Amino acid sequence: MTQIDERAALKKFFNYLLLIVLAIIILAPFFIGIWTSFLPTMDIAKGNLFSTNISFDNYVAAFTKTPILRYLLNTLVISTITMIAQLIFCSMSAYAFVFLKFKYRKTIFTLFLITMMLPFEAEIIPNFATVKQMGLLDNYAVLIVPFLTSAFGTFMLRQSFMQTPLELKEASDIEGLNHFQFYWNIVLPYNKISMITLGAYSFLGSWNQYLWPMLTTFSNNSRMIQNGLKQLQSEETFNDWGMIQASAAIIVIPTIIVLFIGQHYFKSGMNEGAVK
Repeated sequence: MTQIDERAALKKFFNYLLLIVLAIIILAPFFIGIWTSFLPTMDIAKGNLFSTNISFDNYVAAFTKTPILRYLLNTLVISTITMIAQLIFCSMSAYAFVFLKFKYRKTIFTLFLITMMLPFEAEIIPNFATVKQMGLLDNYAVLIVPFLTSAFGTFMLRQSFMQTPLELKEASDIEGLNHFQFYWNIVLPYNKISMITLGAYSFLGSWNQYLWPMLTTFSNNSRMIQNGLKQLQSEETFNDWGMIQASAAIIVIPTIIVLFIGQHYFKSGMNEGAVK
């Protein structure tokens, strides 16, 4: 082995070592949280994190003593509807900005981008006043309607749709396809990876909402999981840290599943692109 090869191998070793150390630092709190969800509350209170008194009692208590299943159902329904709505409306608006020719197209798209500069906190008061006047408070609709579309989603898909080869559009015109057929049968499948990315992003964004649901929901009938977990700390389970840790672990599971599914399709799409 030459001196250059030795330096390259040493550099590679230290790079991997640094990545392992960073991974441990980032993942350690997650694994500690999962581990403590199996421990009795007394052991957690005493700081005895290496206790061997592990059991599923905290998970059983979370499902039987709290409305966590209701919170999960609310969040799953709201997140799924929001994801589907954003995929439909963002993809349709992105298609219009790329493939349709109309007056002031660039100006309207610029206005879309300007809305991205406004922080959501600056929009809360007018949005709250609007949904209150519409009678949507403490309802699924109040958590869905303001997020039916996204300027970021439109921007991301527009950039992706612009990479669609013009030959496909010309071929579809020759075949006599209308705009909807071209959009549904060619544009969406060709940009599948971007659609999956936006779907995962919108689902997780809706799943992890906290401030807006806290302001607009007041009962378990529509309360989302993040606010539900906070609610558990203000009820009779305030000091039951084992059960709260179990509830937090249950909340994380769906997000991990979504990330793994998205990663799987993303890698598949990258491999297909490399083959092409």
